[in-house]
Amino acid sequence: MESPKLTIRRYDLQVTQRLECSGVHPLLARLWAARGIERTEDIRLEWQAMLAPNGLTHAEHAAVLLADAIAAHRKMLIVADYDCDGATACAVGLRGLRAMGADVDYLVPNRFETGYGLSPAVVDLAMVHPSGKPDLLITVDNGIASVEGVAAANDAGIGVIVTDHHLPGDTLPDALAIVNPNQRGCGFPSKNLAGVGVIFYLMLALRAELRKRGVFPDNGGPRLDALADLVALGTVADVVKLDPNNRLLVTRGLDRMRKGLMQPGIRALFAVAARDPAAASAFDLGFAIGPRINAAGRLADMGLGIRCLTTDDDMVALDLARELDTINRERRQIEGVMKEQALAATDDIQAGIVGASVCVFHPEWHQGVVGLVASRLKEKFFRPTLAFAPAGDDELRGSGRSIPDVHLRDVLDLVSKRHPGLIRKFGGHAMAAGLTLGRNDFEKFRPAFEEAVIEMTGRKSFEPLIETDGSLEPGYANAQVATMLQQQVWGAGFAAPLFMDEFTVRNQKLVGEKHLKLSLERGHQRFDAIWFGHVESLPEFVKVAYRLEQNIWNGMVSAQLVIEYACPA
Repeated sequence: MESPKLTIRRYDLQVTQRLECSGVHPLLARLWAARGIERTEDIRLEWQAMLAPNGLTHAEHAAVLLADAIAAHRKMLIVADYDCDGATACAVGLRGLRAMGADVDYLVPNRFETGYGLSPAVVDLAMVHPSGKPDLLITVDNGIASVEGVAAANDAGIGVIVTDHHLPGDTLPDALAIVNPNQRGCGFPSKNLAGVGVIFYLMLALRAELRKRGVFPDNGGPRLDALADLVALGTVADVVKLDPNNRLLVTRGLDRMRKGLMQPGIRALFAVAARDPAAASAFDLGFAIGPRINAAGRLADMGLGIRCLTTDDDMVALDLARELDTINRERRQIEGVMKEQALAATDDIQAGIVGASVCVFHPEWHQGVVGLVASRLKEKFFRPTLAFAPAGDDELRGSGRSIPDVHLRDVLDLVSKRHPGLIRKFGGHAMAAGLTLGRNDFEKFRPAFEEAVIEMTGRKSFEPLIETDGSLEPGYANAQVATMLQQQVWGAGFAAPLFMDEFTVRNQKLVGEKHLKLSLERGHQRFDAIWFGHVESLPEFVKVAYRLEQNIWNGMVSAQLVIEYACPA
């Protein structure tokens, strides 16, 4: 692999100065300007600045349908998805609807038995649900592609409300209402809501409808801001773009966590992950809490994660969180073995035979973990990557991750048009997608995928880039600024600050046999630094791309540089 190219984000000095004049810290003003923030309105993160629900297509109509169903005491059943976004969306739907008087339960498909979304098989399960045959199905984080499943529900006399955020296909399901900011004709300003964000907005619209009907007089009704921790978790875990509205939702959720105001399940997950909710960050949600929820859907039953997020019993929540933690440890072991096997399958790339994509399969892989393997390989090789595992019924199930240069779903769409019937099912978005192939079609698919990537991009290779924010001013390289940066919301589409400077290496040693611990010097300042997962020694003079983070030891907070990349200066 070639060395990555280090670049510096550009920013408008006038915008930076304007933000500073509004009271923003000078470093934050520069960082925000480099990420497209131009107006103080985009950094207003209080509830009053949230986009209104009435701009979301069908939200008000779906709210009327739900209010009617509540008034008529009809049975509702939420059909969830089996990732963290789906689990948190289900929890928001359950808690919100029950708080507004609904008779509602949930059903989560098993990815290994009924596949993704509201399929006819899931409708069959709904018909015999322990809570009774539902009158109304509500999909969360799925449903926009469930044409056959909605038709099966209609045939069974069950109405369907779809809430989803995935890109629609050519044909929409015949549902009573479709709430999705990405459907054609929807003018909602944020197209980046996660599935949990969509159902949260529907709960807001439902409460407004019930207030209109006098069910909750004087602007009463349940405090839906109490669900903000769930909304924040699902939004971060699904890696949707953190536009101003999503940053607002995540900020409000993190604020409640830091104040100790969260669901018992989220508090328990912080405990088993050994994280302090008083210092909760988006990093915690994305890399500690979210993976423990996701592990249930990958290896077992996401019902375990949903029960954890919906129980009000602290002890039950802790028991469930411990189960999720155990499953996550098993997931990490499986992922480690699969990653080594995947790297062995890509020896040609490591040997320097360059291709535009990575496409791997192993007959012993676990279909619930192939997405994680694809993610690791994408990071290593900086190419769109697909990983496949057997899925039963003579099928292979694949999961893909992409790079900014390649819209993955559009590539799969091109393959399906160039080779009709080769892909049995597919869906997703620019950076991630899933698909199903016939068991014997992998060798035919791999070159077709490679050709489609080249045709879509006009390129046969991609240069890895590391985008930085340039030099960190010496006066800001301290623990106070590290704390300030940690308290902000960073993530997809709003990258955490990454600085680039030259240092003298004064000391270096291995810790834990796999991390490089360093003492770096710049000017008259000395810094502790660490490069996780790196064991090779560095030369005396280095150029380093790094994050400024807190290092808390024995109650003392100091600044630490977390290295992402280093090369000779």
